[in-house]
Amino acid sequence: MVDALFEALGGDRYLPGDTARGPWSKDSLHGGPVAALLAGAAEGLLDGLHPARVTVELLRPVPVAPLTVSTREVRPGRKVRLVGADVATEDGTVVATATVLGIRLADVVVPESRPVSPPPGPDTVEPALRGGVAVRDDYDAFHNKGVEHRFAVGSFAAKGPSTDWIRLAVPVVAGVEPSPLQRVMGAADFSNGVSHMADFEDMLFINPDLTVHLHRLPAGEWVCLDAESRYEPHGVGLAQSALWDEHGLLGRALQSLLVEARS
Repeated sequence: MVDALFEALGGDRYLPGDTARGPWSKDSLHGGPVAALLAGAAEGLLDGLHPARVTVELLRPVPVAPLTVSTREVRPGRKVRLVGADVATEDGTVVATATVLGIRLADVVVPESRPVSPPPGPDTVEPALRGGVAVRDDYDAFHNKGVEHRFAVGSFAAKGPSTDWIRLAVPVVAGVEPSPLQRVMGAADFSNGVSHMADFEDMLFINPDLTVHLHRLPAGEWVCLDAESRYEPHGVGLAQSALWDEHGLLGRALQSLLVEARS
């Protein structure tokens, strides 16, 4: 198995690696690698436009099996363009889809934004130890081997909001340098996991979607999630994160949550 989230098989086909697995089951993928793969495919249709919004729908569990990625132009445009990408299994079943909204880049004189205090940088905090992860650690997966976590606030073991610096530990596709968009999409899907309000063994809080709004792309390998989750007693929740790099704010990430007690 290659040391990457996916191995390219040719013809838009990809084989997931062990480090793409998710925390809920070793037989399905984490949303982060799927989001990064979809975003990387879709951004090829933007022709230099800025990816201002990426919305990923996780329609079904994505299996650890060969997958096919297809892309499409949804709305053409010179200043605003909408493109899409799908992930399908070998039998043609679409298991995840993404739309990416592109906006043209231009030099514009704008008012100064309100200053905000940045979180402590990744070099000021210690790496999270694999043995300290409060979710399944009995197999290699994205959360414990595919990325590196450095918590400035909170931890995997602690409930509640957290501030977590994340970077990819392996490429998205073997032999290909991850794009800035892929780096931020891989990190953003951790919002619900790093800000969980209940123990993983007691409750499910699964995100069937991920929406990321970006006013700029990250510089460098590290992306920070200032994350918080809320659960409602009717079984619906929301995880949200302010996204940072070492130069400042990037945007926001939102995840709808299906919340229920484990049977």
